[in-house]
Amino acid sequence: MPSPDNTARPSYAAVLRVPHARRTFAAALVGRLAYGLVSLSVLLASVRATGSYAVAGTVMALFGATTVMLLPTRASLVDRHGPRRALPPMAALHAVLLCALAAVTWRPGASPVVLGALAALAGACAPPLGPVMRAVWAESMPDRGLVQRAYSLDGVAEELLYVSGPVLVGVLVRFAPPGAGVLVSAALIAAGTLAFVTSPALRGLRTAPSARADRKAGLDRALRGPVVVAGGAGLALSAVDLFVAAFAERHGYGSEVVAWTLAALSAGSAVGGLLNGAVDWRAPARVRLPRLAAGLAGALACAGLAPGIVPLAVAVACAGVFVAPLLTTAYLIADETAAPGARTRAGAWVNTAVNAGSALGAATAGLLVGGVPLGVCFVLTGAVPGLAACAAAVGGASARGRGRAAERHGGAGLRT
Repeated sequence: MPSPDNTARPSYAAVLRVPHARRTFAAALVGRLAYGLVSLSVLLASVRATGSYAVAGTVMALFGATTVMLLPTRASLVDRHGPRRALPPMAALHAVLLCALAAVTWRPGASPVVLGALAALAGACAPPLGPVMRAVWAESMPDRGLVQRAYSLDGVAEELLYVSGPVLVGVLVRFAPPGAGVLVSAALIAAGTLAFVTSPALRGLRTAPSARADRKAGLDRALRGPVVVAGGAGLALSAVDLFVAAFAERHGYGSEVVAWTLAALSAGSAVGGLLNGAVDWRAPARVRLPRLAAGLAGALACAGLAPGIVPLAVAVACAGVFVAPLLTTAYLIADETAAPGARTRAGAWVNTAVNAGSALGAATAGLLVGGVPLGVCFVLTGAVPGLAACAAAVGGASARGRGRAAERHGGAGLRT
């Protein structure tokens, strides 16, 4: 519950008044905008170059797989060597490979093998700007209240980037081939990363003191709760996209209704993220996380009862209210769990879980929607974050018990 003492509550303005915060955040957002554009751009460019949606889907699967599954490895390199040494080579190689991909897809007739290889290599070296920015927030904020607000602001901004990215691609392809979107993505990631690593705020970011501490960021049992919940949320949200499209088709609505309904989900997430950051929560993050996951599960189950598109949009918007707070809280727990100098990789595990869950959700939803009533599909999807909430609650209780035992024996518990 919120704390009654609001007299000294830090604000979003206070986050941006921290030295170098605005410059660093703006640079990171420029680079991260590339990720909002690149997926759709690569997909459209691959379709134009090969004439095959099957090939384009394979290219996107390779790009997504290496981007997601190797994210903790790239993050560990940042933790080990520091962002100023690790990020520029990643960004340069990523940008060069995207330019090569744009060149190959500029005209029809590209080799599917070449496209797949370039996409996989480009994804493998994508710089983890989101996890590094969150590590910078955590390192530079003077208290945990500001960290929560910084993470909430970061999450809302990221949500807006992923909403606006496809819109920008849609505008761009009216005047140029889809490969131009890939080139713009390359330019954004290169320019954003360069501006980001030159910020003075990165000077204070600690590096991992040893390989053992680096491994701890990925293997610590306390990190499993937020990773499981984030993965469940990613799966559910990805499935909802397909279920909404199927609902609209079966009820005779046009594709523009699908867009507006999914926009309601994003709007709800943005509102929820801002409200979450504005409240001075008394309950610790490990207690809030399963509650937020349970709220998401309940809202999705209610969506399955919607008789029409308006009630469905309302239910989806209510589900969105829990999304950004859930992910923000998962990142906060990852930061509290991280070993010294291993914040980037700890946060990257949450990112990986969301994206891996999203990929699994898309595949699972495709199997469900053909043979299960849509209402049941929504309920089953909502059950996933519900089960994750139970797992997180059990894990949180276990972690609190270990923390109390450590205090009794003179050890250090989790940082709060």
